[in-house]
Amino acid sequence: MRPLVLLAALLGVACRPQHAANAPPLRPPRDTTRVTQRPPAVVRDTALEQRAARLELKVLEQEAQVDELQSRLDDARREVVRAMAKLQSLATRAEAASGMAEAEIALQALRTANGSSAPPSPEYEQGSQLLQLATREFDQQNYAGALYLATEAKNAAAAGRGRAASDDRSATRRGEVPFALPLQLQTTGRANVREGPGAGFKVLFTLETGMAIVAYSYVDQWVRIRDDSDRAGWIHQTLIDRRQ
Repeated sequence: MRPLVLLAALLGVACRPQHAANAPPLRPPRDTTRVTQRPPAVVRDTALEQRAARLELKVLEQEAQVDELQSRLDDARREVVRAMAKLQSLATRAEAASGMAEAEIALQALRTANGSSAPPSPEYEQGSQLLQLATREFDQQNYAGALYLATEAKNAAAAGRGRAASDDRSATRRGEVPFALPLQLQTTGRANVREGPGAGFKVLFTLETGMAIVAYSYVDQWVRIRDDSDRAGWIHQTLIDRRQ
């Protein structure tokens, strides 16, 4: 009887399930949640942006001055060639004196238009210097040179009148800085022209890409302009560039 009991016990052990003993140990569940990295915050330096904008406008102004000086140099060279070729037809004393008087009247009219209390415009200062040079040449009996310089002074006065027509001096904005001379520019994209130097001012009209404009002054990144249709307003600096 005892051998049968021992056999039954052995068979029970053999038939006991083995999966529990062979099962791999339980692993902790994995966290599959992805960690999203936020992009770094961009800090804008408004003062630095405004300084860079002013420097860009200064570059445009200086480039325009260089072009203007080169043009005047070419005109002077041609004038000398004409004088050498036509020595017998040099200007008389009366013609030179008349031209100088006309230049002086034009400059005085420009000074009055700008207002006696306002600082002299760049065109007025330039014209006055040219008129002084004309007087010096006249005293040295170089009447042709005096007439030429007087004509240049009148041209400067005419440019100043164009600036005054586009810019009511009594409505000059706070912080407005005039360019040394009007800048010949164009739009680089479709641009709104506003009533004042800021995005909060009313839109007066819109210019398409490549439209020719003349710039006279600026406040921060806003430029006072006039288009070919004689419409005036303010445009953002990023929408203008040198005229091609």
